[in-house]
Amino acid sequence: MTKDTMTEAQRAYEAKRAAKAGMSLDKWLAAKRRDQEAVAAEAARAAAKAKEAKKPSLVSRLLDRAHKPL
Repeated sequence: MTKDTMTEAQRAYEAKRAAKAGMSLDKWLAAKRRDQEAVAAEAARAAAKAKEAKKPSLVSRLLDRAHKPL
């Protein structure tokens, strides 16, 4: 969320949180955006790792075995 797209109430809430953290509103929003992007990147990495580690399905294993020469 950018400073321009937030409502007045959202802006006031984020300004209070920024003041509590000792930051300006712009720095607070930038840090919040970086944190959200890092979480999304970690989730994508975890999903890719889980997809790689998944063993082949039964049908896939049977087809592989059927294509092997006797």
